[in-house]
Amino acid sequence: MIKSISFNQSEIINNIIRLYIPSGKIECDATFGYGGFYKEHLFPEYRFDINPRSSNVKAADCRKLPLESESLNSIIFDPPFLATKGKSLTEENGNIINKRFSVFPDEKLLHQFYTDSMKEFYRILAESGILIFKCQDKVSSGTQYLSHVFIINQAISIGFYPVDIFVLLAKSRLTAKWQLKNQRHARKFHSYFLVLKKSNKRVKYTDIMAGGENNGKI
Repeated sequence: MIKSISFNQSEIINNIIRLYIPSGKIECDATFGYGGFYKEHLFPEYRFDINPRSSNVKAADCRKLPLESESLNSIIFDPPFLATKGKSLTEENGNIINKRFSVFPDEKLLHQFYTDSMKEFYRILAESGILIFKCQDKVSSGTQYLSHVFIINQAISIGFYPVDIFVLLAKSRLTAKWQLKNQRHARKFHSYFLVLKKSNKRVKYTDIMAGGENNGKI
């Protein structure tokens, strides 16, 4: 039984491959980083990063990849999820999460980055190709940002169909002391793996609510 939740990232990726990638291997990682997805999986043939950390990764912006249109069947995407210009980027006792991961200057630019990247992946993927999008919601400056909702809505408008969603549960989270003292919202202990399928037709939200295109067959 494949479940929609897990404490293990590799288990989720393996389950997505089992359900949606017949070849048994993800073809492209658009933001490879240190390759954390591949401790238990084969490296994808195409590995990109804006700042490669090893010689087997090619330098490229995920919004403009050197790949032919409709040339791949699967892409995985693990982009930044933080946005701030605050003191936490420079102060010694600032937010350790912001210092550890890539950060965009504001939410608008971060969300535009998501949209532009998905449009590029839509171009590259063949019909019925699969995009695996890892994302995380957050609270910033007292405001709730449900990023996975934004991503799904944008994906649908581009032409993707959300075929599945997996929830990765965390046993612990990096937390600054000031966050504990000033907590106003529940601390996020989960992230998402969205499974988005390229449809040969534009998918409307109303169609999905009614069972999808072609009587639910997409």
